Amino acid sequence: MEVTDFSSDGGHSVVTMTDLVEGLSALGLKRGDKLLVHSSLSAFGNVDGGEHTVIDALLRSVGNEGLVAVPTHTWGTVGGRQPVFHVDLSPSIVGRITETFRRRPGAVRSLHPTHSVAVMGDGAEAFVKGHERWSTPCAMESPYGRLVQQHGYVLMLGVTLESCTLIHGFEEWACVPWLFDRTERLYTVTEDGRVLTVMSRRHTSDPNCDRDFEALEPLLQSRGIMRVGRIGNATIRLLDAHKMADLLVGLLRDRPDLVLAQRSEPVPQE
Repeated sequence: MEVTDFSSDGGHSVVTMTDLVEGLSALGLKRGDKLLVHSSLSAFGNVDGGEHTVIDALLRSVGNEGLVAVPTHTWGTVGGRQPVFHVDLSPSIVGRITETFRRRPGAVRSLHPTHSVAVMGDGAEAFVKGHERWSTPCAMESPYGRLVQQHGYVLMLGVTLESCTLIHGFEEWACVPWLFDRTERLYTVTEDGRVLTVMSRRHTSDPNCDRDFEALEPLLQSRGIMRVGRIGNATIRLLDAHKMADLLVGLLRDRPDLVLAQRSEPVPQE
């Protein structure tokens, strides 16, 4: 995998705001872009200002006319045994950056009980609206589908494609037969205290359906869908959501096991 190091000193010292903004720009990020960001703060090494600097760099990179979304998932803490999701109080289980982001003034969190996202930027309210109305986590009408429809990007900061929730959306949209194994009655408590009932179809936990999203990387790079760089110690991946959907949903319809570790044949390389 070809990786370009965008750090000012080759990634051997403290990562600064300038390193982040310049590195994201060199990767192709620009003002007005819409992003879904998966992240690991520790992957960078030492960041001056910690997660706050990363969040500020993301917002500065897309500007006031752009939009930044992060997953604030609770699928590991909300389920059949503990079915209540509180939009204000339920912490994100997918990293320090996401939890700090959702607590920021101006952040708007969707109401889906297991796969919520928090958003800041232009059109944030519309981006998350109605996520709780769908029984699946990543419906086409959810924020994940809107990212594709609005020609946004998935940005992976120090994490691999194994963390890419949008690919689960492609599984849903392609109607792969093995995806869901149960339905649970869950509840969302809104900011104003209303309690919403959400019948949620849960993604399978069958070990025979373990995913291997990383095997898709050569294909996505060869098609120009994914660009890769490095900031500090972190590998950064920027993926065109619309182009990725066009490619992978069709492939999944023809080959439902494409993303599984136990696939019938290798992933195409180009």
